[in-house]
Amino acid sequence: MSAEEGAHSPDQLNKFVKLSGRPSLRVAGHRAPPARSGHRCVADQSNLYVFGGYNPDYDESGGSENDDYPLFRELWRYHFATGTWQQIPTEGYMPTELASMSAVLHGNNLLVFGGTGIPFGENNGNDVHVCNVKYKRWSLLNCRGKKPNRIYGQAMVIINGFLYVFGGTTGYIYSTDLHRLDLTTREWIHLKPNNPPDNLPEERYRHEIAHDGQRIYILGGGTSWISYSLEKIHAYNLETNSWEEIVTKPHERIGYPAPRRCHSCVQIKSDVFICGGYNGETIQDDLWKMSLQTFQWTRLPAMMPEPAYFHCAAVTPAGCMYIHGGVVNIYENRRTGSLFKIWLVVPSLLELCWERLLKAFPHLPHLSTMQLLNLGLTQELIERLK
Repeated sequence: MSAEEGAHSPDQLNKFVKLSGRPSLRVAGHRAPPARSGHRCVADQSNLYVFGGYNPDYDESGGSENDDYPLFRELWRYHFATGTWQQIPTEGYMPTELASMSAVLHGNNLLVFGGTGIPFGENNGNDVHVCNVKYKRWSLLNCRGKKPNRIYGQAMVIINGFLYVFGGTTGYIYSTDLHRLDLTTREWIHLKPNNPPDNLPEERYRHEIAHDGQRIYILGGGTSWISYSLEKIHAYNLETNSWEEIVTKPHERIGYPAPRRCHSCVQIKSDVFICGGYNGETIQDDLWKMSLQTFQWTRLPAMMPEPAYFHCAAVTPAGCMYIHGGVVNIYENRRTGSLFKIWLVVPSLLELCWERLLKAFPHLPHLSTMQLLNLGLTQELIERLK
């Protein structure tokens, strides 16, 4: 059984499956995104969207065809149903800070904040750019109030209509600042937690964020010379406006995840999954889960096919995580364009049947909506095909 065939069986839970390889790969007439790092991705039930990134290798990054070398000023879409990549032509002003920005998907809107251009640290952003992925149009969110500094490597999350941004770096100074943007009034506020100054999280960048609606949890990250431990994590309590320190529980046999920065993180309900990253010496290839209810760490049996950092990851509403790109070799400074998927939860019967159906009838996406309706497909499944 091939990897692609195995991708559709229930025993593929917690196993990485490779979906695309080299940048020159052609799938059904589409080329794949060139190898990159420092990019971000988000997912809905139909697509993975990949934005930005960096590759100092002139040929690998598209050569003379890439006007923004060594950065990628582009938005890509990987369509799950057909397994094809497409570079999305967009209107409006796409941001030029294309490495270590933050990105979240809010409905059909891709929100991008911060990031850096070339040279790193001297061309940073602090605007919120919005791309409507349905209408393929960028716009700049006009905001007022106390904006964050021009930073990159920060992390952000949307909770109850507010966008929270924590940490990041100017390239010289690392931050422990916490800002909140009201997405309705578009006003920034620099939050001042009630803690004494010596009781704040350490300054950091390239950390990740999780939340349970009441607290924002900061996972890992560091500076250019240190990576922070995951034995204790800082949590910002939205109700008390204060930082708390939480002691996590180690895996009974192998202890805690190694400290790391530039890792990926996705969340499914109250479970948080971190993958890969870098600790200053080695590139990680492990996958860990932590419960936000018990703070228990569990190491999952899956290993990344390629250890990577500065990669990106996103999870679908159904619980399938996709990981793309990253730095895979420190000494050669080599990046990858590989795409992997892994089910982090047991797929629903609907998802299993859907994958079987797509495999058995690859021509389905080419049928008209009326033909698909006549076959008995629901409107929701037809939207995932088109």
